[in-house]
Amino acid sequence: MASTALVDVLPTGGRIFTSIPDIFFIPEFVFGGLVWTLVASTRVFPENPLGWVMFVSVFCFIMTTLWFLIFLCGANQSSIWPSLDVGYHFVAVIFYLSASVDLAYTIILITSKLSTKIYQLDIAAVVMSFLATLLYFLHAIFSALRWKRS
Repeated sequence: MASTALVDVLPTGGRIFTSIPDIFFIPEFVFGGLVWTLVASTRVFPENPLGWVMFVSVFCFIMTTLWFLIFLCGANQSSIWPSLDVGYHFVAVIFYLSASVDLAYTIILITSKLSTKIYQLDIAAVVMSFLATLLYFLHAIFSALRWKRS
């Protein structure tokens, strides 16, 4: 009779820097932080059309930090964590995609009122937002594949 041994499905400690879905944590930090700072550094008229973008970038930055720390400390070894990992990253993808589209649409609407320097910051924010969306999407797909294997 074959024995069924529990295998670590999710990496812990330093192994998160070498596993495929979890290696996306660092670029998610970088691009999410860039979206946050680029959007916060511009002044947009009318006031506050980018509140959703700021909420998403700050929320995902904080949640990804907490998620990263949970993985780093090894508190992710329960059987529910693979599905929570997939769920969080798909929610992050939906949030970031909606924020990216909102940001791009807002920038298109106010293009004629912007100076060149502000316009460049806003375009950079749009690009970083779509890159963050892509990174969260890749993380979600690879996490789903890992969840299916478990």
